[in-house]
Parts: sequence; C-alpha cells; structure tokens
Amino acid sequence: MALRDTIDFFLYDWLATPGLTQRHRFADHSRETFDAVLDTCERIAREKYAPHNRTVDVQEPAFDGEKVILPACTQDALNAYVQSGMLSAAQDHEIGGMQLPYTVEAAANAFFACASVSIGVTMLTVGNANLLMKHGSELQKQVFALNEFNGRFAGTMCLSEPQAGSSLSDVATRATPDGDDHASDPLGPRYRLKGNKMWISTGDHELTENIVHLVLAKIPGSDGKTIAGTKGISLFIVPKKLVDSQGQLTGERNDVALAGLNHKLGWRGTVNTLLNFGEGKYPVRGSAGAIGYLVGEAGKGLQCMFHMMNEARIGVGLAATMLGLAGYYASLDYAQTRTQGRPVGPAGKDPSQPPVRLIAHADIKRMLLAQKAYGEGALALGLYCARWVDELHTGDDAQRSDAQWLLEVLTPIVKSWPSEWCLEGNSLAIQIHGGYGYTRDFPVEQYWRDQRLNMIHEGTHGIQAMDLLGRKVLLEDGRGLKLLGQHIQATIDQALDGNHREQSEANHLQTHATALQQAWVQVVQATQAAWASGEPAVALANAVPYMQAFGHTVLAWTWLQVALASQGVGEANLGRRSACQFFFHYELPKIGAWLEVVRQRDTTCADMPESAF
Repeated sequence: MALRDTIDFFLYDWLATPGLTQRHRFADHSRETFDAVLDTCERIAREKYAPHNRTVDVQEPAFDGEKVILPACTQDALNAYVQSGMLSAAQDHEIGGMQLPYTVEAAANAFFACASVSIGVTMLTVGNANLLMKHGSELQKQVFALNEFNGRFAGTMCLSEPQAGSSLSDVATRATPDGDDHASDPLGPRYRLKGNKMWISTGDHELTENIVHLVLAKIPGSDGKTIAGTKGISLFIVPKKLVDSQGQLTGERNDVALAGLNHKLGWRGTVNTLLNFGEGKYPVRGSAGAIGYLVGEAGKGLQCMFHMMNEARIGVGLAATMLGLAGYYASLDYAQTRTQGRPVGPAGKDPSQPPVRLIAHADIKRMLLAQKAYGEGALALGLYCARWVDELHTGDDAQRSDAQWLLEVLTPIVKSWPSEWCLEGNSLAIQIHGGYGYTRDFPVEQYWRDQRLNMIHEGTHGIQAMDLLGRKVLLEDGRGLKLLGQHIQATIDQALDGNHREQSEANHLQTHATALQQAWVQVVQATQAAWASGEPAVALANAVPYMQAFGHTVLAWTWLQVALASQGVGEANLGRRSACQFFFHYELPKIGAWLEVVRQRDTTCADMPESAF
C-alpha cells in the first residue's frame, strides 16, 4: 500500500487532479472513476506482473529459427493489460478510449513498472499509435493506430542503425517508390525500404497479430543520392504482416527479417532486436524491399518521430522512477527485519545485548532516506509534468502556453534525473542488503541491472544534457527558463510566508526556500556564464554537470512543493517532510561543484589529447 498511498497523496492532496473533471473532456470522470482505474491496475500488476519479474529475467527471449519464444506469463500479462483498457486510456470515447487525464494514466502505469518493468510491449505501442493519431492519414489511423489501441497490433520505433546510433543524420536505410502507382495506395504513398535497424525493442514476437514498425529512412533524389543530414529523413509505416484497407491481414509476410536478438544486462523480458528490411528473406509481391507507407510529408520524418520520442522519454523517466522505488521498498523491508550489530552507547557497543534491526543504524537510515528522496521525488516530478501535459491538451490559451514552455525545459530532466539518481538508489538498496544484495536470492540486483539501461535509451545522458543547455534554456531568449524561474519563485514565496503552520516547521521550510532561491540564482548565472564566449564547443563541454545541477535544483523545488502540501500530523507527512529535509541538507549542496566547472568554462575534458589516455 505504500506506493498507492504515495500516488493518492500526489494526485489528490497535492496536484488536485479531480479538478480536471470540471473540463469538458474529463466531465464523465470523478475521483471514484480515477480510483477504480488505479485499483484495477494495482491488482493486475500484483497478480500478473510482480510474481513473474524473476521469471522473465531468467527465461530470456529465444529465437527458434522461425519465431521468438517468450514465457507464457508475458502473454498473460499483456492480455490482462489489454483487457483493462489502458492501451487507449487517453483516447476519445468514440474510438473505445476512456478519456482519462494523462496524470491518472501515468500514475496507473506506475504500478506495472514497479511490479516488472520489462514485461509487455505497451509503452512503445501506445507511443507509436499516438504518433499516428497526430501525423497519420485518416486511413492510417483506422488501420494501424486503432488496432494498436485495441491490442491486435503492437508497435515499435526504428531509428538506430548499426553504424548510426544517436547520430540520426547518418541513417543509411533507403526508401524508393514502389511502382508508378505508388502514390495512389489508399494506405499512403507506398515505398520499398532496404536497410538495417538496431536496438529495436519488441521488434519481433508472437504476442499480437501484427507489429507496426515506424521506420526512419531517406528517399533518394532523381540522381540516386540522398540529402545529407537529418532534413532528408522520412517516416514510414512498415508492418510485419501486410494488411488491407480494413486492417485485416492479407496472409503476406512483409520483407522484415529478424537478424538477431540482443542479450542484455537487464530488461531481459523485453525482446530487443536487429531487423533487416528488404534483404529478400521474405520477398513480397515479386519485388525486393519491405513495403512501407509514408507518414506525413517526405523529409519531415524526424519531426514526426520526435512526437513519439518525447513521449517515450517521459515514459523512461517514470520507469526509472519505479525501479528506484521497487528497490527502496525491498531494502526497507529487509532493513526492518534483518538484525545486525548493536547500537553505540556511551561506553561503546555492548556485546551482551541482542543485535538490533538494520534500520536502527543511522547509516542505514541515511541510505533509506536517499532512496526515498530520489524515488518519491522523481515520482512527484513525473506526475507534475504529466499534469502539465493535461494543461497542454485541455487548458486555456495561457495554460497551454505555460505547459509548452515548461515541458520544453523539464522533459530532459524528467528523463535523465531519475535515470541517474534512481540508479544510485538501486545501488544503495544492494548496499543495505550487504552480500545478499549481490546475489540473486533477493531482487535488488535485478532492479539495478534493469535500471542501468535508462541512462542510455531514448536519448543518452549526454544528449539530454546538450539538448538542455544547448537548446531548451536558450529558446526565445530563455523563455522557458524564465517561466520555470517564476514558478520556482512562487513556491519560494509560499514557503517564506509561514502563515498557518507550526513555527518549527515554518522555520524549516523558510530555510529550504532560502537555499532554493540561492540555488536557482547559481543555475541562472551558470547558464549565462556557459554561453559568455559564444562558442558552443566550450559551452557544452560541461553540459552533463550543468544538467546534474539543474536537475537537483528542480528536485529541490519539487520536494519543497510536496513538503508544503504535507502539513499536519501523521507518519506519512513526517516521512515526506524528512525526505525534503534530507534532500536540502545532503543533495542540494552538491550543485556548487557541478556549476563551478560550468561557470569557469573548464575545458579539462575537451582539451585532453587522445594520446594522453
């Protein structure tokens, strides 16, 4: 119940989510319907996901030469998820959706990520379908997106290639028009694709009737050459099995071949593949090449794909968060039951006394508090940003504008901060377990292995940092940065007010508010100093320390908001206020060292000659 209680507090006591039911889109909902969704997802996660987390880790996907083999529990979990309606939770009633606020959808999905992050194919499927609802033609929506929302089809995103991971300008997959009538196909302009795609999660399986690949490729010009860089990239729907204009399978296999499975450190329950498009293993309709249908305009594929990538980045941040909290819950339980050592008294340790539980030791409490501060703080930030997504979709003009600019700045933090610091939390969970934590007798080593991916996929840590410092904080003369500063200042002013609070607690919050104000000044000054030379290579040399400091400041602000909402008696409120105090005392002071190298435009790393390594 700890997770449910935390989610309820964030949704109802802090973010006032039921207030969204006053808007037309959510008028059919109430707190009761929100609770019913949370109850259902919590139950499915407990019954269909959590018991099999170790199973999918041990029984990795296997390829028998014809199909990918997965344990039966994966199919059972997916079936239960589909039946819950969560695939189309945010969609219109008219197409079978629930019209749920994204805030509630994100909170409900947290139960699944906490129970087993690597079971199922749902995150990319929903993102794939949402992209098509935004950029696809009406028939593409009907044939592909709606069949993803109802669970018949799964979806992927195919960006990276063996020679082009994060550098999408080096994409070599080609798409050429398929015959003279290619432009008249009802499913969209029809092309033949040839190339290789790497790191494709859920790229092949038998869990659904079909798999809808969204593939980035370049269309050669009349001279046979492609446009250099990302401007020439287009986006294509490439189904594993061909379908007709009613979405029914034609019985033809598309020329998409599984080249191999990647065997990973973690997330072992999720299939990850290398796919070959158009290699001729499954020749289709007498010609070489996989059949694909253009989405949107030619040459505008990356803009379309970023719709899915940004959504996936928020999803990665929430997955990282829930892995961190899973480790926290496991190590808290262990610390409350395992006895070890004796307390230090005035005369030292008394060996004649019985051993105490681990949680009696101050250093164990330090590690538990760190995990709580990282995990619950990251969940608060993720749901806060989800609330702004609802403002973006259903708010008035001013709310939508604020949402757009705040999400521009906060999305790199929502993805990167939990990926780094909940990983540290998972490491602390192992430490609390001692030697047992390093074995497979306990789940914390798996949580750490699963967590380690999150700093890499959907935009590596370094890419998120360069996006933040090199683009997001600079857009329109720093409009997003200034708006974030205004929201931070509003929280500071509320904490400094001190009215209607017990005096000692008011003093704590005022002290935190002053520290946050000083931290934000440092972040703004470092932003300006980084770009003082006007040289991107110099400014971005320390983008990661900048992002670390920026993220810690944002989390301090988030915790101050949570602490302001956690007034009154009760162990849960005391726990949240203690986690806030821990973050301000132990974590926020770290930003000074990170920002110093940014302010000084330190070039130690950039100047290091290769030969000196």
